[in-house]
Amino acid sequence: MSPQAIRIHQTGGPEALQLEAFDPGQPGPGQVRLKHSHIGVNYIDVYFRTGLYPAPTQPFTPGVEAAGEVVAVGEGETDLQPGQRVAYAARPPGAYAEERLIAADQVVPLPDSIDNATAAAAMLKGMTAHMLLQRVYAVQPGDTVLIHAAAGGVGLIACQWASALGATVIGTVGSDEKAELARAHGCDYPLLYRQTNVAEAARTLTDGRGVDVVYDSVGADTLEGSLGALRRRGMLVSFGQSSGKPPAIEVGQLAAGGSLFLTRPTLFDYIDTPQELQEAGRALFENIGAGRIRVRIGQTWPLSRAADAHRALEARQTTGSSILTAG
Repeated sequence: MSPQAIRIHQTGGPEALQLEAFDPGQPGPGQVRLKHSHIGVNYIDVYFRTGLYPAPTQPFTPGVEAAGEVVAVGEGETDLQPGQRVAYAARPPGAYAEERLIAADQVVPLPDSIDNATAAAAMLKGMTAHMLLQRVYAVQPGDTVLIHAAAGGVGLIACQWASALGATVIGTVGSDEKAELARAHGCDYPLLYRQTNVAEAARTLTDGRGVDVVYDSVGADTLEGSLGALRRRGMLVSFGQSSGKPPAIEVGQLAAGGSLFLTRPTLFDYIDTPQELQEAGRALFENIGAGRIRVRIGQTWPLSRAADAHRALEARQTTGSSILTAG
């Protein structure tokens, strides 16, 4: 029987995610065929499903993160062997499947200390946190950072990582329950964003100075407040838009706010080479292995219920990481 995969024939709502038989074929030169056990669910998957991010082909299988084992290798591949456990966060999409083909240089071998579920829950989010905190703006001891969606998948990892780097962490959350979760994962000051003027609170917590950097994955609802929370020459890192497209920013606003910096990074530009990918993966696994980062899997669905996973994600009903199980 052929493996199954989620296929999208026309972009749209969660109902566009259809489970079908799909044979990925045999690996060519430089490729491996993987059998997935666990698959990460991320907001980038929603962007591909709705057509905000164009897929390379249609129909297509969404998903950019998973863990499993190598079942076949293409000609010339010597670094990976059948039976080896690996994980990845990579484009093009194709992770919502029991099996897939992928370029061998896009996967990271898993150490014995990292199980497949943890890897699938942490690869994209953890390497995103690494990018944000150590590559885009290198957080230093004594910095104060503001992390939006602090109880989400990236948020929980980023709060812990920033705390381990010696930063004071302010985070925004949507409920008291999420506030407690964020606090338990390194967030010093969780703020209920529906009840709080976040920019004013951030300035109060920094004695009027403002925070050194804001990490904003929410977009439309938060961007103006993010700018208002920054210190002179602070940096706003906009890396997502879960609430919708961020408003346009006039260049003059950056000067008026205190010579501010604004950037919109994408993880895949920071793991563009095999060396960068392996370095990011090693940094993540070392922090997990040392106990500095605990990966929280808040929700699990079978692959067949991918649509339910998307509905929960878009409704902001999730905490931590969400994964699908395959096979």
